[in-house]
Amino acid sequence: VCSRREADQLTDAGRVTVAGKEIGTGERIPADAEVFLDGRPVKAETRQVLLLFYKPRGIVCSTKKQRQETTVTEFLDYPVRVYPVGRLDKDSEGLLLMTNQGDLANEIMHAGNFHEKEYIVTVDQPFNSAFIKKMQEGVELKELEVTTRPCKVKALGKKTFQITLTQGLNRQIRRMCEALGYHVVTLKRVRIMNIHLGRLNTGDYRRVTPQELEELQWQLEQARMEREEEE
Repeated sequence: VCSRREADQLTDAGRVTVAGKEIGTGERIPADAEVFLDGRPVKAETRQVLLLFYKPRGIVCSTKKQRQETTVTEFLDYPVRVYPVGRLDKDSEGLLLMTNQGDLANEIMHAGNFHEKEYIVTVDQPFNSAFIKKMQEGVELKELEVTTRPCKVKALGKKTFQITLTQGLNRQIRRMCEALGYHVVTLKRVRIMNIHLGRLNTGDYRRVTPQELEELQWQLEQARMEREEEE
């Protein structure tokens, strides 16, 4: 019914009781205790969740605490346990999907599905048409021993471009730029398949709409059918 922060506010206000007794913030209660909020029982709810989250820079896509870094699950503090669908570098920002549905997460991340992911990238120096052409055709990443798939690239300014990938190699865009002599200054993901970041503010999240979910599931089903035909 609420996040942990909100739960603290509710207990501070004396609105949470167990067996008729007000429960204080941080007070331990038995795991099988029946909890009441404003006199009404609170029941555990397992629901399917798919969140659209604007990950800020500096937040890591992990569910486990490492060093002094803040993880996305810590930052979100969502009342239902959710985890990131794929990754977005610590130094990158933008759209990150969070869910508690393992099958859905696996389908979205399936490399063979060629799902589109769109980014806005700014580099440290002006680029030319040759840079755009090479990015589109594919860049050899020697450290990974792979050449990137052809992709869509569009110049938005002297140092800023839009790129749409259908694969998710580790730090792929940064590696592609570095291989061509450029350094990424800012990188923001703005779309995953049919899910757009839109006007969501940094650090905010929302649940996907029924229309977004329906279109997403249709695209996943089409990809699934294409895979089966190829097999």
